[in-house]
Amino acid sequence: MKVSLDSLGRRDEWRQAGVRLPAFDVRAMREKTYAHPIWVHFGAGNIFRAFIAVLQQRLLDAGESEYGIIAADTFDVDNIRMIYGGYDNLTMSVTLNANATIDKEIIASVSEALVASPEAAEEYARLRDIFAAPSLQMVSFTITEKGYALRQMNGEYLPVVAEDLAAGPARPRHAMSIVTALLLHRYLNGGHPLAVVSMDNCSHNGEKLQASVLEIARAWARVGLVPEAFVAWLSDESRVAFPWSMIDKITPRPDAEVQKMLEAAGIEDMAPIKTPRGSFVAPFVNAEKPQYLVVEDHFPNGCPPLEKAGLYFTDRATVNRTERMKVTTCLNPLHTALAVYGCLLSYTRICDEMKDADLVRLVGRLGYQEGLPVVTDPGILSPKKFIDEVINERLPNPFMPDTPQRIATDTSLKVGIRFGETIKSYVEGNRPMDDLVALPLAIAGWLRYLLGVDDQGNAMPLSSDPMLEDLQAHLSGITLGNPDSVGDRLKPILSNRLLFGSDLTTLPLGPRIEGYFLEEIAGPGAVRATLKRHLG
Repeated sequence: MKVSLDSLGRRDEWRQAGVRLPAFDVRAMREKTYAHPIWVHFGAGNIFRAFIAVLQQRLLDAGESEYGIIAADTFDVDNIRMIYGGYDNLTMSVTLNANATIDKEIIASVSEALVASPEAAEEYARLRDIFAAPSLQMVSFTITEKGYALRQMNGEYLPVVAEDLAAGPARPRHAMSIVTALLLHRYLNGGHPLAVVSMDNCSHNGEKLQASVLEIARAWARVGLVPEAFVAWLSDESRVAFPWSMIDKITPRPDAEVQKMLEAAGIEDMAPIKTPRGSFVAPFVNAEKPQYLVVEDHFPNGCPPLEKAGLYFTDRATVNRTERMKVTTCLNPLHTALAVYGCLLSYTRICDEMKDADLVRLVGRLGYQEGLPVVTDPGILSPKKFIDEVINERLPNPFMPDTPQRIATDTSLKVGIRFGETIKSYVEGNRPMDDLVALPLAIAGWLRYLLGVDDQGNAMPLSSDPMLEDLQAHLSGITLGNPDSVGDRLKPILSNRLLFGSDLTTLPLGPRIEGYFLEEIAGPGAVRATLKRHLG
């Protein structure tokens, strides 16, 4: 059996293989959606396929909606061509249960998959038609936090953004320029209302998306490339809303063991691929069972009844508290701490780290003792119960093939939120920092990780990060076994407000981070010894 539209008719065989099938007419849904598009999603990767697309499938299965989602990608053309195009826009979704079983389902809620680039002329023309449609209710995103970034570390525009701002909306290349150009097309074709929704795992995601779109639109308007009225339309949230959201579901890279389980069930052609742009994708997506999506209820043109599929609709303040709870305290800081120390201690699975008493003490103290005292209870989810689930169920799940190397990706973009916000809460609340141990250890561990040498003194590959070269340049000359080589090399990093949201060298935390770092480079085994010394 292969995942294809034609194969869906072989329902008995799929059921015998333990696969749940769509309960709706897929072809009819696609025809209706083509004529009456309601939802476009940018960033058609694993979190979309395993979570967001499944939400819409639940509505389709229950007869609560007749329409699918149009998937688009500005970054990885090969994902659209090879994964969506090669499998009739269907996904094999695999839920990884903690008891080492899997639930299998074919997700068919994607009606089209399009390359969102003027270089793909026919598909881009289709996207323009979709954006002009009065029926379009929502444009959503999972493009990662760096997808919204317009500027480099030095404050200057990224070269591609600078070129887009000079050239105008005719042939944009950056994701935010493309989206702004498509929104311009909607404005020029009736200006129908729309919600533009970031579902990315970053703080104030709606605000980041709105700021980037408006910055591009205003730059074009200043030189007469778009009308000022377009900027006014984008700025009117009764016409174009940018709801905030909080998303949480761990979707690791496709795992070889999962592939074997699918093949053992008689399902063919499940091998993962690495695209030329570096994405690691497969016809299947594996993910944990727990999931949360909280969205600000601000949709000026309506939206599907996703609350019936498990999404929480609420107000912006509650979204912000929920997101802050997760990102600054209950999950993401713990993940990042495990990522950097997992790499240093030669782990390749997050679940195995949760068998390490030192690392369990690290994340337990980071969450319960140092984070919870400054977290705001969002009301709809309990912070204590959330951490309990993370530490006792989610991170130790032995069937979750997630890796510290994956989680360590783009850490420079994350430390300001995952650690910096807790630091700011301590400062603003005039709370003493004397008892903070896990938090400065996490930051020191990240700096130690950036040396590219593990705790045994062996060269260690580092995950991709847009600031990696700049950060390593500051650390150049520091050598394992020679604490005297450090000097003042950490200060330009610790004082960088763009990284941490504050100058850590002016806080009691700064010297402590430097002290832990010095301990961790004392020689082979020093990372482990430092954890034991301060967490024992």
